[in-house]
Amino acid sequence: VVPFLRLLEAQLQEQKKQHEEEVEGLRNEVEALKEGMEKQQQAFLQTLQLSPEAQVEFGLQHEITRLTYENLDLKELMEKLERNEKKLKRQLKIYMKKVQDFEASQTTVPPERRPHERNMQAAVQRKEKDFQGMLEYYKEDEPLLIRNLIT
Repeated sequence: VVPFLRLLEAQLQEQKKQHEEEVEGLRNEVEALKEGMEKQQQAFLQTLQLSPEAQVEFGLQHEITRLTYENLDLKELMEKLERNEKKLKRQLKIYMKKVQDFEASQTTVPPERRPHERNMQAAVQRKEKDFQGMLEYYKEDEPLLIRNLIT
């Protein structure tokens, strides 16, 4: 019981420490938001004291600054997406090469060793013919046929 209580106490202490760190982070965030709000209020009061032309110019400068930051964010996003596109194109080339290699290796394998193609042909034959309980197969395919019937 005592080791269990110690474990619970250690977990409680860890949770308390995490909670205190989180509260401290939130307090810092609130302080930063307060400072930002105070700066915005001061800027707003200063613009009210300006002439109408100066207010328009200040508003334009503020909008230009906002759009510049937004433009920079969009450029970063675009660069990230371009890098991702290049990465995906490289992967696509690799996979296309693997598919071509696989297809080339399938054409070099003799037909007797390609059970999938023979199975596909048999499926096509079943659609074309009307079977009445008989099955045609090659003698060398008998173990494969038995295994497929069992599974």
